[in-house]
Amino acid sequence: MSRVEFKGSITTTGRSEAIRLDKALFKAHPEFRQRARIKASVMGPGSLLVTLDPETTDDADAEADPVVRAYLAFLERDMLEHPDRLRPITEVFVERIKSLTDGVEVSFDDVLPDDVTL
Repeated sequence: MSRVEFKGSITTTGRSEAIRLDKALFKAHPEFRQRARIKASVMGPGSLLVTLDPETTDDADAEADPVVRAYLAFLERDMLEHPDRLRPITEVFVERIKSLTDGVEVSFDDVLPDDVTL
C-alpha cells in the first residue's frame, strides 16, 4: 500500500523556527487550515507527530489517541484501496477464536503491575 507523503523544509519566520509543507497537504486535509492550533510530539529520533490541538478544535474525535486515529485511517485507506483483501467472519473462524481462548479468565478490574511491558 502506498503512503501519501508531503515534502517540506524547516525555515525561519520572524524570530521563530517554522516548518513549511507542500500546499497539497492542506488541500488534501483541510482540517489543518491556516491558524489551526496544533501539537507536535517527538516520537523518536527523526520522527515528529503533528496533531490538531484538541483544546482548540470542534472535532469531537480530537481527544482520541492520535496514534489510534492514524492506525484507523490507515485501515480505512487500505480497505478502500484493496477491498479484495477483506474476508467475512465465518462461524469456523469464531469457533477457532473461542477454542484459542477457552479457559482463559479475564477480569477488567485487575490492575497490571508497573513492571509489565506490553
